[in-house]
Amino acid sequence: MKAYMQRMGRSLMLPVATLPVAALFSGIGYWIDPTGWGANNIVAAFLLKAGDSILANLGVLFAVGLALGMSKDKDGASALTGLVAFLVPMQLLNPAAIAAFQHIDLDKVNAAFTKMNNGNVFVGILAGLLAAAMYNRFSNVKLPMALSFFSGKRCVPIVTAALMLVVSAALMFIWPPIFGALVAFGETIAKMGAVGAGLYGFFNRLLIPTGLHHALNNVFWFNTAGIDDIGKFWANEGTKGITGMYQAGFFPVMMFGLPAGAYAIYRQSRPEKRKATASLMLAAAFASFFTGVTEPLEFSFMFVAWPLYVVHAALTGISMFVAALFHWTAGFNFSAGLVDFVLSLRVPIANQPLMLVVLGLIMAVVYYFVFTFVIKTFNLMTPGREEGEGEEDADLAGVTDDNKFAALAARIYTGLGGAENVVSIDNCTTRLRLVVKDTAKADQDKIKATGVPGVRVIDKENIQVIVGTEVQFVADEMNKMQQNGGVSAVVADSAAAKVTPVAPETSATSAATIDVYSPAQGVMIPMNQVADEVFSTNIMGDGYAIQPTENTIYTPVAGKISSIFPTQHALGIMTPTGLEVLLHMGVDTVDLKGEPFTMKAKVGQAVKAGDEIAIMDLAAVKAAGKGTDIIVAFTNGDVVANVALTELGKAVTPNQTVGQVTTK
Repeated sequence: MKAYMQRMGRSLMLPVATLPVAALFSGIGYWIDPTGWGANNIVAAFLLKAGDSILANLGVLFAVGLALGMSKDKDGASALTGLVAFLVPMQLLNPAAIAAFQHIDLDKVNAAFTKMNNGNVFVGILAGLLAAAMYNRFSNVKLPMALSFFSGKRCVPIVTAALMLVVSAALMFIWPPIFGALVAFGETIAKMGAVGAGLYGFFNRLLIPTGLHHALNNVFWFNTAGIDDIGKFWANEGTKGITGMYQAGFFPVMMFGLPAGAYAIYRQSRPEKRKATASLMLAAAFASFFTGVTEPLEFSFMFVAWPLYVVHAALTGISMFVAALFHWTAGFNFSAGLVDFVLSLRVPIANQPLMLVVLGLIMAVVYYFVFTFVIKTFNLMTPGREEGEGEEDADLAGVTDDNKFAALAARIYTGLGGAENVVSIDNCTTRLRLVVKDTAKADQDKIKATGVPGVRVIDKENIQVIVGTEVQFVADEMNKMQQNGGVSAVVADSAAAKVTPVAPETSATSAATIDVYSPAQGVMIPMNQVADEVFSTNIMGDGYAIQPTENTIYTPVAGKISSIFPTQHALGIMTPTGLEVLLHMGVDTVDLKGEPFTMKAKVGQAVKAGDEIAIMDLAAVKAAGKGTDIIVAFTNGDVVANVALTELGKAVTPNQTVGQVTTK
């Protein structure tokens, strides 16, 4: 979940980067013409409309940005899918549509639907995440010939649109009760004086990611419950020291607190990323101070460091409470920035507004030190603290692409901490098994950046890197590096060049559907029941397993033996269509050094499905405390369009068809 939230936060940086300039356009336009909103000045009108073109469409931006950033290959088709996912609920849930569905007048539509517009951040985030998930799942789907035009990426927007119909129908019934409950909650805390103002400030910030903060705003700022704090303030009506209490506490936060928090985020960024972090934080902090538009700053850490955002919400509540307690009031038409603060000074009902500046200076100190403490204590990945993203390793400058396994080995070796940390290197069929001095010194993000499927930390001294069926070649290169004192022969002999992540080479494939068979007598189980997470989580690809009752093992597909592992417990088969199949006998059986296994095939040998290929001594494997599952994995998953298994949970016999695999 933590990694997912960080990916989500990074994906939001693309749309968030557009917000500071939009906020400045709007702020300057409002500063030029604060009373007419552009009606009295053409330049102000132009700037306000320019800013609104972005700020009023946050939902669209978030849907597109998240769909693109969370997709597996950052393809433009994912962004289009995000747009489609957002447009469907916007058309189905806007007030006009609801009025038509319910056969009522437009003014009778539930207030919950009034914010179903292009600025709805919650729907934008939901649409973007669902669109990315659908793209990652269906972008490689191959449809029958008659529908082949809609295969692959063209299929995704269609499937996503159908999904969003269901989501929209659910929101049609779920959204109003939630909105209504928040309005009722707001009406309750409105009776609690300064404490109520503090609670409002806290929940106002906390609900921003969902878009439901508008429900509370309606209670306090407008005439939903008779408070109408904004309207009464600017009309100079109400009670001095009371009217404006639900606005005043935002000024110290937006003008002083958040900019100080931005400085803390900058100070805690990594030295090599400070320049980029400074540009984002400076623009976002100025937008918050000058205009009161906080989205550029808040969304920069809202998801990647959500505990910090909760702290920010709490500090906002405290500011609101203190301002209301001492009856310091001011108001805004646009937001709680410098422009509105200066304008509110001229309103007679404002009460000791300059004390909000004093409170703001105090909040700035509090924000800086609290943000710094929380970021450091909990090691939060705020902007500029992300690890292993797009960095090049200076010490690998000598690796070229002449030997892809040496390049991959060099990057993994360096990520593990190099010769200073690596003690021994071993491997099984699919993974490197490494003993190190301290696994905490291994940079998992750097290792994952090479493109390997996964990293597993076993304990303080043991770590595994899942590579795939070509792991032997990578292990050989790493052993060479270890023998050379940490310097690969390839590195020593090659000219300086940057390393890029290396992916295993795959064979050419042709679209086909092939039958797959049971490799043993026993019971067929799904891959997720295998007691090895490398297989159960499909890191090595989709497949199935047999819980065997007899010792003889058979080939699950026809093809050619492409590899046999030295410890005889696994082999690879290449089918004529280019599908790579791994047959793995037992769980964690590499430790048995081949003793319970007798291989009856050779590398390069052609085999038919159902050929007897090996003997596994089940009693010996069980006596050694190892699992006996016979695992069949389709390791080049990028060419697999579909896996259909028909005998899961059933007793099967050798040579029995248990499913089909369709390749692209």
